[in-house]
Amino acid sequence: MTVIERKPASQIAHLRPEDVEALGRELDEIRQSVLDSRGERDAAYIRRVIAARAGFEIAGRLVLVAGSRRRPAWVVGAACLSVAKILDNMEIGHNVLHGQWDWMRDPKIHSETWDWQHASPPSQWKRAHNVQHHRFTNILGKDNDLGYGIMRVDEDQEWKPRFLVQPFWNAVNALMFEYGIATYDIELGDHLREKKGITPELRRRIADTLVQTGKQVVRDFVAFPALSGRGWKSTLGANATATVVRNVWSHSVIMCGHFPEGVETFEQPELDEDETRGQWYLRQMLGSANISGSPLMHLMCGNLSHQIEHHLFPDLPSNRYQEIAPQVRAVFDRYGLSYNSRPLPRQVASAWHKVLRLSLPNGWLEETTWSSAPRRVVGLFRRPREERRAGAAAALAMGRAALV
Repeated sequence: MTVIERKPASQIAHLRPEDVEALGRELDEIRQSVLDSRGERDAAYIRRVIAARAGFEIAGRLVLVAGSRRRPAWVVGAACLSVAKILDNMEIGHNVLHGQWDWMRDPKIHSETWDWQHASPPSQWKRAHNVQHHRFTNILGKDNDLGYGIMRVDEDQEWKPRFLVQPFWNAVNALMFEYGIATYDIELGDHLREKKGITPELRRRIADTLVQTGKQVVRDFVAFPALSGRGWKSTLGANATATVVRNVWSHSVIMCGHFPEGVETFEQPELDEDETRGQWYLRQMLGSANISGSPLMHLMCGNLSHQIEHHLFPDLPSNRYQEIAPQVRAVFDRYGLSYNSRPLPRQVASAWHKVLRLSLPNGWLEETTWSSAPRRVVGLFRRPREERRAGAAAALAMGRAALV
């Protein structure tokens, strides 16, 4: 049972089980066509991107060493480092660690050997992202990427006062996104909520994350500033700026792919051993959104601007998503489904609107006017007390009834 089926308008009410399986076969054919045709053109693509990333980083480092105390040089250096970090994180690291290029059998570009400039160790990221997120996509309580464990992401989740601050936490998460990812890859929150204590497995994950994070901190905030001599402060600032730019950009892209209005979430019972390939495909289709734009924008998004295609085919080379997107969209159209794709500004605005809307009780924004806003804001904080009193009164009444 999906959450969408309890909403006024269901996208899938008209689909019969045989329709879902036919949809799955069509998507399997698209996937197989890419597997059969991938080759040197694709290998050359990822090698060019890796070389470009290295070029941007080298250029940025040289500019900063040569003239970091001059503002134009600092801007150019910081911009080059930002591009290098975004490419390393998005188009290269994310996709290599998905195993998209393992077929090349190149030990230098393989999911088992690749390392990246990120706080999360590759092995932990692959377990949390490739296995958990892509298997349990948008299933409430099972997909850790859904709200990162700190946000309310669906109307059917019970509203609590703590969700009032979720726009603030989302902004903080954007600034330090890689560290937020590393924290929930550890599953520290789950251990604390379930009172498991510090298990050997948790201790190992924390140690691995500290080592990985330490490498990035030493690299960006100790070693390279030291190489800049008297301009170390400017280099330190450029490195910090590039890190924040990369974090905010990757957070925005991920938000656009998973949280805009129209993206669906699912109940825990939705995933069981009987879920068919077609049903899995359907969940990916309804639980993802795309960003429309230019080839350059797709590159800087790591082709996660084609989040729908990525969730359908996470192991296909990322450069192929743009090619197969028209075929995937045609499948949506044939089966009467909505292909969620908008320009970047609209998707970002939609995602943030959803974060704000769900930080409040259902319907609160729609029912609030400028004149009623002060009273209704006060009511948000009174509501929990009133609910607790009502609950206590009900419990007392039940106790009295039992005595009688």
